[in-house]
Amino acid sequence: MTTDASQGQAHGSAKHLYQRHQSVLPDWLAVYYADPIELTHGEGRHVWDAEGNKYLDFFGGILTTMTAHALPEVTKAVSEQAGRIIHSSTLYLNRPMVDLAERIAKLSGIPDARVFFTTSGTEANDTALLLATAYRRSNQILAMRNSYHGRSFTAVGITGNKGWSPTSLSPLQTLYVHGGVRTRGPYADLDDAGFIAACVADLEDLLGHVRPPAALIAEPIQGVGGFTAPPDGLYAAFREVLQERGILWIADEVQTGWGRTGDNFWGWQAHGQNGPPDMLTFAKGIGNGMSIGGVVARAEVMNCLDSNSISTFGGTQITMAAGLANLTYLLEHDLQGNARRVGGLLIERLRAIAAQLPGVREVRGRGLMIGIELVKPGTDQADPDAAAAVLEAAREGGLLIGKGGGHNTSVLRIAPPLSLTVAEAEEGAAILERALRSTQF
Repeated sequence: MTTDASQGQAHGSAKHLYQRHQSVLPDWLAVYYADPIELTHGEGRHVWDAEGNKYLDFFGGILTTMTAHALPEVTKAVSEQAGRIIHSSTLYLNRPMVDLAERIAKLSGIPDARVFFTTSGTEANDTALLLATAYRRSNQILAMRNSYHGRSFTAVGITGNKGWSPTSLSPLQTLYVHGGVRTRGPYADLDDAGFIAACVADLEDLLGHVRPPAALIAEPIQGVGGFTAPPDGLYAAFREVLQERGILWIADEVQTGWGRTGDNFWGWQAHGQNGPPDMLTFAKGIGNGMSIGGVVARAEVMNCLDSNSISTFGGTQITMAAGLANLTYLLEHDLQGNARRVGGLLIERLRAIAAQLPGVREVRGRGLMIGIELVKPGTDQADPDAAAAVLEAAREGGLLIGKGGGHNTSVLRIAPPLSLTVAEAEEGAAILERALRSTQF
């Protein structure tokens, strides 16, 4: 960890800021680290805290700083747009919103696509659920076990991860399906083909007992759940069952979109044998830190609402300018390809490290979306204390990572900006190795 003692003392210590934080913000607002840090600026794949410490960022503000910190192209676009007009709402024509919508509609793979912009992934999923239930005239939703779809009342109501679901009250009736976690659960010992067949049989059995639901919502790779994923093709097999009954498929691409998985631009494309989803939701990385979310849907589904609606802040000019500049940079610099190449090297390096550590159950992921699941050595029991200790040790070593996992928050989450270099991947892996070895392993 690099320190510049001249940085960041003007506004008082992080400890004092945390005391102020605790006195005015909710108790349930999670903060990382025993001694929380204030990040003040960043550049490329690095950030600095208020004490002047420099960190290699392997979490990107929860997969949100997708291209790079302080990316000049995005900074310039935001500054220039702010000098013209920042906001007008959707009640007026908005050229940057139309420009970005056209590009996303084409990239989505959904035929005759319509795009609605929101301010977050939570709001995007909320909108998708509204559309699905209105279109299908049903309040039943299929969701995956171990899933997470946001913080709103509706999104929390379908979340299949009890650590992030503070209430069972919901306007929706949710039915949970097997398949989002490959290496745990009743079908974990089957091969991939057997796993898919068992999950499809479970889905068919479930649908035989209920009225046809509105939709299945699923993350191609579960984010908060610990970067777990089914075998490729599971959701294609589900799609066949759903289409027979008119049930919609919503792909939650809030964390998997924009090429992060390397192999595909969207996570659903690993399951696209029976066509694209009816809807996909996006957010996080497209704004590179600016607040953008949205829904892409077939026109028939998007246009099903029979009452007026607007968005005050969704699609506002300044965020659309950021999104356009960020998407252009992503495509022109083939950051999807970089995620595939550098992510592939990083995951193999981490697997080599894990092979020597009995407390690492699994290193999994795709592209620059990698999870390291920790257990108590010699058992299959989740070890959240070890995950917390490694998180702290990595920070001390100059690396920021995340954590998650539906099985007691025992997964380290690694998701750097997609412009990560090979040298930075090696540096991060070395810090992580030291952090893992310095704990109880």
